[in-house]
Order: sequence, then structure tokens, then C-alpha cells
Amino acid sequence: MTTLEKAQLWLSDTFDIETRNAVQALIDSNSPDLEDSFYRELEFGTGGMRGIMGVGTNRLNKYTLGQATQGLANYMLQQFKGEEIKVAIAYDVRHNSKEFGKLVADVLTANGIKVLLFKDHRPTPELSFTVRDKKCNGGIVLTASHNPPEYNGYKVYWNDGAQIVPPHDEAIINEVYSVKFDEIKFNGNDDLIEWIGEEQDDVYINACIENSTYQNVGKENLNIVFTSIHGTTYTTIPKALEKAGFKKVDLVKEQMIPSGNFTTVESPNPEEPAALEMAMDLARITNADIVIGTDPDGDRLGIAVRNLDGEMQLLNGNQTNTILTYYILNEWRKQERITGKEFIGSTIVTSDIFFDIAQKFGVDCKVGLTGFKWIGKMIREAEGKEKFICGGEESFGFMTGDFVRDKDSCGSILVACEIAAWCKANGRTMYQYMIEIYQDLGMYYEGLVNIVRKGKEGAEEIQNMMKNFRENPPKELAGSLVEEVKDFKEQTSFSVSKNETKVMNDIPKSNVLIYYTQDGTKVCVRPSGTEPKIKFYVSVKDSITSEADFRDKLKSLAAKIEDVRRDLQLN
Repeated sequence: MTTLEKAQLWLSDTFDIETRNAVQALIDSNSPDLEDSFYRELEFGTGGMRGIMGVGTNRLNKYTLGQATQGLANYMLQQFKGEEIKVAIAYDVRHNSKEFGKLVADVLTANGIKVLLFKDHRPTPELSFTVRDKKCNGGIVLTASHNPPEYNGYKVYWNDGAQIVPPHDEAIINEVYSVKFDEIKFNGNDDLIEWIGEEQDDVYINACIENSTYQNVGKENLNIVFTSIHGTTYTTIPKALEKAGFKKVDLVKEQMIPSGNFTTVESPNPEEPAALEMAMDLARITNADIVIGTDPDGDRLGIAVRNLDGEMQLLNGNQTNTILTYYILNEWRKQERITGKEFIGSTIVTSDIFFDIAQKFGVDCKVGLTGFKWIGKMIREAEGKEKFICGGEESFGFMTGDFVRDKDSCGSILVACEIAAWCKANGRTMYQYMIEIYQDLGMYYEGLVNIVRKGKEGAEEIQNMMKNFRENPPKELAGSLVEEVKDFKEQTSFSVSKNETKVMNDIPKSNVLIYYTQDGTKVCVRPSGTEPKIKFYVSVKDSITSEADFRDKLKSLAAKIEDVRRDLQLN
């Protein structure tokens, strides 16, 4: 079926007049948007279904959301026969999120499913927590994380509070694609909606404090700057910090106003220094020790602390997670809570330093594919056998304990501020603490290269790039021979020196490649599941003995990452 034929199907009486008029306008104007709006159906990636809002099968709208929710309802009715089914729904600050939340609720209640619907914006991790706390069968959050304003999205959670994974995800997708648009039940039953408000925030915040704090040293003297970057955490983080005992918290007031336009930043992504610029400016005025920002749905956090020159510096995700993990495990060890039956969680694109940390403290390090749903899967599969302590991934996500089954900025921020306060009380900075960890375990340094290719042609270009890297792997990177090639799509590991291929079946198939060189450099190549980009994660390492040594190695390792970029011809 051609794109035009697909579009013409949306001119039938199944679709409302507003939708029909918008589709007709695309057809009449022969707009290039017509192709991108209808050439495919939105897919579930690592973060669920995410896309640009508008009409069409490749857009997020009333009908694609309705189809996804009707398919989910059909699946849940099969899985939980005879039970009262409950689904919690939250939404972020994005355009149409509140309306989409009610739309999704209507489809569920039209199918006889009870809905617990937040009255206003709430962070994604609070939704994950609520699924477990309220003993729901599942959860849905309307969010597109840190994507540009024209995006929105839809993430599905199962009864353990974690995002859906196999076999549920594939089974739900099959149900979704079998739903015809005229089969969607939009006429909801408000009698089946229970509204959730601020009372749930307190339950969630109390759980974060209980599971994410260890000592009470110097909290009243720590100078904090926080920004929600126009996102949902205005509802939780200031209250959580106050309740945990932090007295000096300055807010970037202009950015505490929720807005789907993200008016003060180009991108509401705390991974990017520009997103924290206003917070950094405030930190210079207040002489802050730590700056914290969260993304719109409040699961990612960016942290900046004072470096060796006394300047505020944004830590990368691996650095933040290294500090948090090392500190938490050290506290567990001091409390004699480590028995050898505990584990931390990580992902294949995250720094290998987490293997070193786990080994030092006598716990296991489990590794999964990109995305916290795989860490959630680890927790579920280990229940009753091993205890999950904490976990994270390089893309500025971390989770403390298993009370939330997704990356959680609230619990992570409480731990980070506790560490910063403890460091300050002991006459050092969080940055110096990180250097001490590197002196102990070895210094790892990472870089991320994103290559954006939009639209249908861009998707094809990314596909061809992966094909080329798979068929023609580099022989040398930054002056070191490539020793091992891991192909997670083929589930193989090839040793160059031994000319030997081994099967890897402990991790599900995924379109990801990893190259390891003889000197320990690691390069991971992965197309994004939710954005039109291909990502190159580069990790290099060396040993250090002092702060002065750290300064020197920081320069040499950064240069080495640039060498890798040059060798891979990443422009």
C-alpha cells in the first residue's frame, strides 16, 4: 500500500472531522510531511512509543494512542481474567499530555478497567512507584522524556512497576497492531476513575528518603541549586530536599514554571550543559556546592559540582553513577549488609567501571540492554534469590533500591546531596571524592557522539551505517588493535587474535555493536530506539595516583576519544 493510500484511509468516518481535514490538507498540498506521517507505524523502542504529534500512523495522536491503549486493554483482559484490573496513569508537562492522559483513561474505562489518574503533572518514577504502592496491574505515563517540544510519548509499565519487557511487550504490540481504528472504544466511564493528588507525593517522597539516605552529616551547610527545567519535579524535589534536612536550597524560579515549550532552553536535557546554564549562573551568585537539574518527566538528573579549579562542572552520567554506586556500597559494607547475595545493575553501553566497583565490594554486577526496563527485569528475576542495591546507565539515570522500578531522580538526588554534604563536612568536594575512587579502581573517561539523521531517508542511512560497521569493523582504534567484536544482533563475540567466535545468549538480541581494543578502549555503536540518531559510546581508561595525575590523564584520555572519533570518521 502506498503512503497516499494509507493517508486516504484516514478520510473515512472512523476519524473525526478535525483529523480528516488535516489529512486532506497534507494530501492537497503534497506536503513532504505526508510521507513521514504515514510511511510506517510508530514502534515501541527502549522508551516505549514516542513520536511527533500530528495526524498519521507515524505520529502521536488520538488514534495511535487509542489503538495502543485498546490493544493493551485487550491483552490485560486476557492476562487478568476475573480480576478487577487497575491501571495508574501519569503525564508530564508536554503539550496535550493532560488531554492524552484522559483520552487513555477513557479507552481503559470503556473496557471496564479501573484507572488511577493523577490530577496534574507528576514525574515518571512516581508513576512506577504508584503501580506497586497501589497494587495496580499496570501503568502508563504520557511523556517524551527530553525530546523537543513537538514530541510526546507513551510508556507502559507492568504490575511490578517496571516497563514492559518480553514476552509482554511483543504480545502487547501484536494486540495493538491487530486493533482496527474503528474498534477503539473511546466512550469512557468516569465512575471507574480514581483521582490521585498530593497525598501520593508524600508517600513517594517518604519512600525515597527511607531507601536513599544513609547518614545525616552536614546537610544544613550544603548550598544547593535546583532546576526542574520546566518539568514535573517542581511537585516533588523541593519538598523531598526539605524533608530530608537540606536547609539551603535555591530554585531557578523561571524554570520551576511547567511548560511544554521549555521556554528558557533549546533542549530540556540535563545531559547538555546549556540546559543547566541558568542554574550555573545562580550557583555563582549563591556560591553553591552542587547544581542539579532534571528532565521534563523527572527520571534523569544532571549534576554539576566544583572541579579542582573551583568551577562548576557538569558530571557525565558514568561519573555521577560511579560516585553514587561506590558510596552506597561502602555504606552497605559499613552497615554489614553485604552478604554476597546482592547485585548492582548496569547496561552494555555504560562504563565497565561498575564491574570493578562490584568486585571491590563483593557483589554481582548484572548487565542488560540499554534502558531501565532491563534493570527492572533483572530485579524481578532475582527476587527471592539476590537483593538489588542500586543501578544506573550512562544517560543520566540512576535508581536506589527496588521500591521504584525505573530511573528515579528523586532518590538519586537525595543520595547525591548527602554525599556532597558529607564531603563538604570533611573538607573536600564531591569531585575530589570521584578522583579518590579513580585512584582506587582506575580512571575511566567517556564520550558520546550523536549523529542525527531525520525522516525516512535518515532511518535508511542509519541502517546502512550499522550494516557497514557490522560487515567492516575497524581493525584499530586510537592506536590500539581491536581485539573483540560483540554483535548483539547476531549474539556473537568474535576474538580477533584467536579467530574464534562464541555465542552470547544471556542478553536478548539488539541492533548493537561493541568493539574492545587491546588497551581496554570500548566503543559501542547503537541506533536510538526513540530518536532519529545513531549513538557512539566511547570509553577509555588509565591509572592515576594523584589529583595532578588526574589533570594530566584527563587531557590525554579526552584526546584519545577524539582519535577514536577520527578513526571512525564521525563528523
